[in-house]
Amino acid sequence: MASTVNTAFAEFLSDVVNLDPDDARGARTSRNWLRGQIHAFDDKHDDFPRRYSDQDIDFGSFARKTKIRELDDVDLIHCLVADGATYFDHGSHVTVTADPGTRLAGFCFQGSDLLSSTRVLNKFKKHLDEVPQYRAAEVKRNGQAITLELASYSWNFDIVPGFFTTRETDGRNYYIIPNGNGHWMKTDPRLDRDRVSRINQRHVGHVLDCLRLMKYWNRRHTAPSVPSYVFENMILSHYESRSDEASEYVDFEVSRVLDYITAAIYYPIQDPKGIQGDMNALEFQQKLMVSCQASDDALKTRDAWEFERKGDHKSAIGKWREIFGPSFPKFDE
Repeated sequence: MASTVNTAFAEFLSDVVNLDPDDARGARTSRNWLRGQIHAFDDKHDDFPRRYSDQDIDFGSFARKTKIRELDDVDLIHCLVADGATYFDHGSHVTVTADPGTRLAGFCFQGSDLLSSTRVLNKFKKHLDEVPQYRAAEVKRNGQAITLELASYSWNFDIVPGFFTTRETDGRNYYIIPNGNGHWMKTDPRLDRDRVSRINQRHVGHVLDCLRLMKYWNRRHTAPSVPSYVFENMILSHYESRSDEASEYVDFEVSRVLDYITAAIYYPIQDPKGIQGDMNALEFQQKLMVSCQASDDALKTRDAWEFERKGDHKSAIGKWREIFGPSFPKFDE
Protein backbone atom coordinates (compact mmCIF):
# COMPACT_ATOMS: atom_id res chain seq x y z
CA MET A 1 0.00 0.00 0.00
CA ALA A 2 1.28 3.48 -0.87
CA SER A 3 0.04 7.04 -0.45
CA THR A 4 2.07 8.67 -3.26
CA VAL A 5 3.33 7.64 -6.69
CA ASN A 6 6.94 7.89 -5.53
CA THR A 7 6.40 5.59 -2.56
CA ALA A 8 4.45 3.19 -4.78
CA PHE A 9 7.39 2.89 -7.18
CA ALA A 10 9.87 2.50 -4.33
CA GLU A 11 7.77 -0.31 -2.85
CA PHE A 12 7.26 -1.96 -6.24
CA LEU A 13 10.97 -1.96 -6.99
CA SER A 14 11.92 -3.22 -3.54
CA ASP A 15 9.30 -5.94 -3.14
CA VAL A 16 8.48 -7.10 -6.68
CA VAL A 17 11.01 -6.09 -9.33
CA ASN A 18 14.51 -6.00 -7.87
CA LEU A 19 16.19 -9.16 -6.65
CA ASP A 20 15.88 -10.02 -2.98
CA PRO A 21 19.21 -8.92 -1.44
CA ASP A 22 19.50 -12.15 0.55
CA ASP A 23 19.05 -14.20 -2.63
CA ALA A 24 21.67 -12.11 -4.44
CA ARG A 25 24.19 -12.55 -1.62
CA GLY A 26 23.48 -16.27 -1.42
CA ALA A 27 23.89 -16.66 -5.18
CA ARG A 28 27.27 -14.91 -5.17
CA THR A 29 28.49 -17.04 -2.26
CA SER A 30 27.37 -20.33 -3.81
CA ARG A 31 28.74 -19.28 -7.21
CA ASN A 32 32.18 -18.72 -5.69
CA TRP A 33 32.02 -22.08 -3.90
CA LEU A 34 31.04 -23.81 -7.14
CA ARG A 35 33.97 -22.23 -8.97
CA GLY A 36 36.28 -23.79 -6.41
CA GLN A 37 34.74 -27.21 -7.04
CA ILE A 38 35.19 -26.90 -10.81
CA HIS A 39 38.75 -25.62 -10.41
CA ALA A 40 39.61 -28.88 -8.66
CA PHE A 41 38.45 -31.08 -11.56
CA ASP A 42 41.65 -30.89 -13.63
CA ASP A 43 43.75 -31.68 -10.53
CA LYS A 44 41.65 -34.74 -9.72
CA HIS A 45 41.10 -36.04 -13.26
CA ASP A 46 43.86 -36.41 -15.86
CA ASP A 47 41.32 -36.40 -18.68
CA PHE A 48 39.69 -33.07 -17.73
CA PRO A 49 40.73 -29.94 -19.68
CA ARG A 50 43.18 -27.74 -17.82
CA ARG A 51 41.79 -24.55 -16.31
CA TYR A 52 42.75 -20.96 -17.17
CA SER A 53 41.27 -19.46 -14.01
CA ASP A 54 42.62 -15.93 -14.56
CA GLN A 55 40.10 -15.48 -17.38
CA ASP A 56 37.02 -16.99 -15.70
CA ILE A 57 34.17 -14.53 -15.96
CA ASP A 58 30.62 -14.11 -14.69
CA PHE A 59 28.11 -13.10 -17.31
CA GLY A 60 24.38 -12.76 -17.91
CA SER A 61 21.89 -10.36 -16.37
CA PHE A 62 22.77 -11.31 -12.79
CA ALA A 63 26.40 -10.29 -13.36
CA ARG A 64 25.30 -7.09 -15.14
CA LYS A 65 22.88 -6.23 -12.28
CA THR A 66 19.94 -6.10 -14.68
CA LYS A 67 18.23 -9.28 -13.44
CA ILE A 68 14.70 -9.06 -12.05
CA ARG A 69 12.86 -11.42 -9.71
CA GLU A 70 12.71 -14.26 -9.37
CA LEU A 71 16.38 -15.19 -9.49
CA ASP A 72 16.31 -18.34 -11.61
CA ASP A 73 19.76 -18.68 -13.13
CA VAL A 74 23.34 -17.56 -12.58
CA ASP A 75 25.79 -17.78 -15.49
CA LEU A 76 29.54 -18.29 -15.47
CA ILE A 77 32.24 -19.07 -18.02
CA HIS A 78 34.88 -21.56 -16.89
CA CYS A 79 37.93 -20.77 -18.97
CA LEU A 80 40.19 -23.55 -20.29
CA VAL A 81 43.84 -23.64 -21.34
CA ALA A 82 44.03 -23.95 -25.13
CA ASP A 83 47.13 -26.21 -25.02
CA GLY A 84 48.24 -25.08 -28.47
CA ALA A 85 44.78 -25.28 -30.04
CA THR A 86 43.97 -22.85 -32.85
CA TYR A 87 40.62 -21.49 -34.01
CA PHE A 88 39.11 -20.32 -37.28
CA ASP A 89 36.16 -17.97 -37.57
CA HIS A 90 33.80 -19.13 -40.34
CA GLY A 91 31.33 -16.30 -39.69
CA SER A 92 28.43 -18.58 -38.79
CA HIS A 93 30.53 -20.53 -36.29
CA VAL A 94 34.07 -21.07 -35.01
CA THR A 95 36.05 -24.30 -35.31
CA VAL A 96 38.81 -25.18 -32.86
CA THR A 97 41.67 -27.48 -33.91
CA ALA A 98 43.19 -29.35 -30.98
CA ASP A 99 46.92 -30.00 -30.75
CA PRO A 100 47.69 -33.76 -30.79
CA GLY A 101 48.90 -35.24 -27.54
CA THR A 102 47.10 -32.72 -25.32
CA ARG A 103 44.12 -33.27 -23.07
CA LEU A 104 41.90 -31.47 -25.55
CA ALA A 105 42.71 -33.97 -28.30
CA GLY A 106 40.50 -36.47 -26.50
CA PHE A 107 37.43 -34.28 -27.10
CA CYS A 108 37.57 -34.11 -30.89
CA PHE A 109 34.96 -35.33 -33.33
CA GLN A 110 35.64 -38.95 -34.28
CA GLY A 111 38.32 -39.17 -36.96
CA SER A 112 39.00 -35.42 -36.77
CA ASP A 113 41.25 -32.94 -35.00
CA LEU A 114 38.35 -30.49 -34.56
CA LEU A 115 37.29 -29.99 -30.97
CA SER A 116 33.67 -30.94 -30.17
CA SER A 117 32.00 -28.56 -27.74
CA THR A 118 29.41 -31.27 -27.05
CA ARG A 119 32.09 -33.66 -25.82
CA VAL A 120 33.58 -30.96 -23.61
CA LEU A 121 30.14 -30.19 -22.15
CA ASN A 122 29.52 -33.87 -21.47
CA LYS A 123 32.82 -34.12 -19.57
CA PHE A 124 31.74 -31.18 -17.39
CA LYS A 125 28.38 -32.87 -16.83
CA LYS A 126 30.02 -36.13 -15.79
CA HIS A 127 32.05 -34.54 -13.02
CA LEU A 128 29.42 -32.04 -11.91
CA ASP A 129 27.11 -35.00 -11.32
CA GLU A 130 29.58 -36.07 -8.63
CA VAL A 131 29.15 -32.87 -6.57
CA PRO A 132 26.70 -33.93 -3.82
CA GLN A 133 25.24 -30.48 -3.06
CA TYR A 134 23.39 -30.40 -6.39
CA ARG A 135 20.41 -32.40 -7.63
CA ALA A 136 21.43 -32.92 -11.24
CA ALA A 137 23.59 -31.61 -14.05
CA GLU A 138 22.10 -31.49 -17.54
CA VAL A 139 23.31 -30.16 -20.86
CA LYS A 140 21.19 -27.08 -21.45
CA ARG A 141 18.57 -27.49 -24.14
CA ASN A 142 20.38 -25.01 -26.40
CA GLY A 143 23.59 -27.04 -26.13
CA GLN A 144 25.67 -24.12 -24.87
CA ALA A 145 25.93 -24.76 -21.13
CA ILE A 146 25.61 -27.24 -18.31
CA THR A 147 22.64 -26.43 -16.11
CA LEU A 148 23.26 -27.34 -12.50
CA GLU A 149 20.21 -27.56 -10.27
CA LEU A 150 20.68 -26.63 -6.62
CA ALA A 151 19.17 -28.69 -3.85
CA SER A 152 18.52 -25.81 -1.45
CA TYR A 153 18.03 -22.66 -3.56
CA SER A 154 15.58 -21.47 -6.21
CA TRP A 155 18.21 -20.65 -8.82
CA ASN A 156 20.29 -22.85 -11.11
CA PHE A 157 23.78 -22.35 -12.48
CA ASP A 158 24.52 -22.30 -16.20
CA ILE A 159 28.18 -23.28 -16.57
CA VAL A 160 29.78 -22.53 -19.93
CA PRO A 161 33.23 -23.88 -20.84
CA GLY A 162 35.28 -21.56 -23.01
CA PHE A 163 38.62 -20.29 -24.23
CA PHE A 164 40.16 -16.84 -24.17
CA THR A 165 41.81 -15.87 -27.44
CA THR A 166 44.97 -13.99 -28.21
CA ARG A 167 44.49 -10.58 -29.81
CA GLU A 168 43.27 -10.64 -33.41
CA THR A 169 44.25 -8.23 -36.17
CA ASP A 170 41.48 -5.85 -35.03
CA GLY A 171 43.20 -5.59 -31.65
CA ARG A 172 40.42 -7.48 -29.84
CA ASN A 173 40.33 -10.78 -28.03
CA TYR A 174 37.27 -12.90 -27.39
CA TYR A 175 35.79 -15.75 -25.43
CA ILE A 176 35.11 -18.86 -27.52
CA ILE A 177 32.14 -20.82 -26.13
CA PRO A 178 29.87 -23.67 -27.38
CA ASN A 179 27.48 -22.64 -30.16
CA GLY A 180 24.86 -25.34 -29.57
CA ASN A 181 25.72 -27.33 -32.69
CA GLY A 182 28.90 -29.04 -31.58
CA HIS A 183 31.26 -26.26 -32.64
CA TRP A 184 32.00 -22.87 -31.07
CA MET A 185 31.17 -19.17 -31.26
CA LYS A 186 32.65 -15.84 -30.21
CA THR A 187 31.36 -13.68 -27.41
CA ASP A 188 32.68 -11.05 -25.03
CA PRO A 189 30.64 -10.49 -21.86
CA ARG A 190 33.13 -7.84 -20.73
CA LEU A 191 31.67 -5.44 -23.29
CA ASP A 192 28.10 -6.03 -22.11
CA ARG A 193 29.10 -5.57 -18.47
CA ASP A 194 31.11 -2.43 -19.14
CA ARG A 195 28.39 -0.91 -21.33
CA VAL A 196 25.74 -1.20 -18.61
CA SER A 197 28.12 0.27 -16.03
CA ARG A 198 29.26 3.12 -18.28
CA ILE A 199 25.74 4.19 -19.29
CA ASN A 200 24.38 3.96 -15.75
CA GLN A 201 27.28 6.04 -14.39
CA ARG A 202 26.82 8.68 -17.10
CA HIS A 203 23.22 9.04 -15.96
CA VAL A 204 24.20 9.25 -12.27
CA GLY A 205 22.85 5.81 -11.43
CA HIS A 206 19.32 6.50 -12.69
CA VAL A 207 19.23 3.87 -15.45
CA LEU A 208 19.19 0.50 -13.71
CA ASP A 209 15.89 0.86 -11.86
CA CYS A 210 14.10 1.98 -15.02
CA LEU A 211 15.74 -0.81 -17.02
CA ARG A 212 14.53 -3.42 -14.54
CA LEU A 213 11.04 -1.92 -14.45
CA MET A 214 10.84 -2.10 -18.21
CA LYS A 215 12.05 -5.70 -18.23
CA TYR A 216 9.19 -6.45 -15.85
CA TRP A 217 6.81 -4.63 -18.22
CA ASN A 218 8.16 -6.61 -21.17
CA ARG A 219 7.63 -9.91 -19.35
CA ARG A 220 4.10 -9.35 -18.11
CA HIS A 221 2.26 -7.97 -21.14
CA THR A 222 0.15 -9.96 -23.57
CA ALA A 223 2.05 -8.49 -26.51
CA PRO A 224 4.95 -10.71 -27.64
CA SER A 225 7.86 -10.41 -25.22
CA VAL A 226 11.07 -9.17 -26.76
CA PRO A 227 13.95 -11.51 -25.81
CA SER A 228 15.34 -10.14 -22.56
CA TYR A 229 18.90 -9.47 -23.75
CA VAL A 230 17.65 -7.80 -26.94
CA PHE A 231 15.17 -5.69 -24.97
CA GLU A 232 17.86 -4.65 -22.51
CA ASN A 233 20.12 -3.45 -25.29
CA MET A 234 17.32 -1.51 -26.98
CA ILE A 235 16.77 0.45 -23.76
CA LEU A 236 20.50 0.95 -23.22
CA SER A 237 20.73 2.40 -26.74
CA HIS A 238 18.08 4.95 -25.74
CA TYR A 239 20.15 6.11 -22.79
CA GLU A 240 23.40 5.95 -24.74
CA SER A 241 22.05 8.34 -27.38
CA ARG A 242 20.49 10.86 -25.00
CA SER A 243 22.26 14.14 -24.41
CA ASP A 244 20.35 14.99 -21.24
CA GLU A 245 20.76 13.29 -17.89
CA ALA A 246 18.18 10.74 -16.78
CA SER A 247 15.73 11.95 -14.16
CA GLU A 248 15.78 10.73 -10.58
CA TYR A 249 12.01 10.19 -10.93
CA VAL A 250 11.64 6.73 -12.37
CA ASP A 251 8.03 7.26 -13.49
CA PHE A 252 9.23 10.03 -15.80
CA GLU A 253 11.91 7.73 -17.22
CA VAL A 254 9.42 4.90 -17.79
CA SER A 255 7.27 7.25 -19.86
CA ARG A 256 10.20 8.33 -22.04
CA VAL A 257 11.34 4.75 -22.57
CA LEU A 258 7.82 3.69 -23.60
CA ASP A 259 7.80 6.49 -26.16
CA TYR A 260 11.16 5.27 -27.43
CA ILE A 261 10.05 1.63 -27.72
CA THR A 262 7.03 2.67 -29.77
CA ALA A 263 9.30 3.51 -32.71
CA ALA A 264 12.57 1.72 -31.89
CA ILE A 265 11.05 -1.78 -31.96
CA TYR A 266 10.74 -1.51 -35.76
CA TYR A 267 14.45 -0.86 -36.26
CA PRO A 268 17.58 -3.02 -35.99
CA ILE A 269 18.90 -3.61 -32.48
CA GLN A 270 22.61 -4.08 -32.93
CA ASP A 271 24.75 -6.40 -30.85
CA PRO A 272 26.96 -4.01 -28.86
CA LYS A 273 29.78 -6.56 -29.04
CA GLY A 274 29.86 -6.27 -32.84
CA ILE A 275 29.47 -10.04 -33.26
CA GLN A 276 25.82 -10.91 -33.95
CA GLY A 277 24.74 -7.86 -35.96
CA ASP A 278 21.02 -7.07 -35.83
CA MET A 279 19.41 -9.02 -32.97
CA ASN A 280 15.84 -7.88 -33.65
CA ALA A 281 14.33 -11.07 -35.10
CA LEU A 282 10.67 -10.26 -34.37
CA GLU A 283 8.20 -10.54 -37.26
CA PHE A 284 6.50 -7.33 -38.36
CA GLN A 285 3.20 -8.27 -36.68
CA GLN A 286 5.02 -8.91 -33.41
CA LYS A 287 6.79 -5.55 -33.65
CA LEU A 288 3.45 -3.88 -34.29
CA MET A 289 1.91 -5.45 -31.18
CA VAL A 290 4.83 -4.37 -28.99
CA SER A 291 4.71 -0.86 -30.44
CA CYS A 292 0.97 -0.55 -29.85
CA GLN A 293 1.31 -1.77 -26.26
CA ALA A 294 4.11 0.72 -25.58
CA SER A 295 2.15 3.55 -27.20
CA ASP A 296 -1.01 2.78 -25.23
CA ASP A 297 0.90 2.62 -21.96
CA ALA A 298 2.82 5.81 -22.74
CA LEU A 299 -0.54 7.62 -23.02
CA LYS A 300 -1.55 6.19 -19.64
CA THR A 301 1.58 7.69 -18.09
CA ARG A 302 0.38 11.14 -19.21
CA ASP A 303 -2.94 10.50 -17.49
CA ALA A 304 -1.09 9.39 -14.35
CA TRP A 305 1.00 12.57 -14.36
CA GLU A 306 -2.12 14.73 -14.72
CA PHE A 307 -3.80 13.01 -11.78
CA GLU A 308 -0.62 13.41 -9.73
CA ARG A 309 -0.35 17.10 -10.67
CA LYS A 310 -3.85 17.60 -9.29
CA GLY A 311 -2.95 15.78 -6.08
CA ASP A 312 -5.09 12.74 -6.92
CA HIS A 313 -2.54 10.06 -6.06
CA LYS A 314 -5.20 7.36 -5.86
CA SER A 315 -6.12 7.76 -9.54
CA ALA A 316 -2.47 8.20 -10.53
CA ILE A 317 -1.48 4.96 -8.81
CA GLY A 318 -4.48 3.29 -10.47
CA LYS A 319 -3.10 4.25 -13.89
CA TRP A 320 0.32 2.81 -13.03
CA ARG A 321 -1.42 -0.40 -11.94
CA GLU A 322 -2.97 -0.56 -15.42
CA ILE A 323 0.54 -0.41 -16.88
CA PHE A 324 2.40 -2.74 -14.50
CA GLY A 325 -0.43 -4.97 -13.33
CA PRO A 326 -1.90 -6.04 -9.98
CA SER A 327 1.51 -6.45 -8.31
CA PHE A 328 1.97 -2.67 -8.42
CA PRO A 329 1.02 -1.32 -4.95
CA LYS A 330 -2.53 -0.19 -4.30
CA PHE A 331 -3.31 3.25 -2.95
CA ASP A 332 -3.32 3.39 0.83
CA GLU A 333 -6.77 4.66 1.72
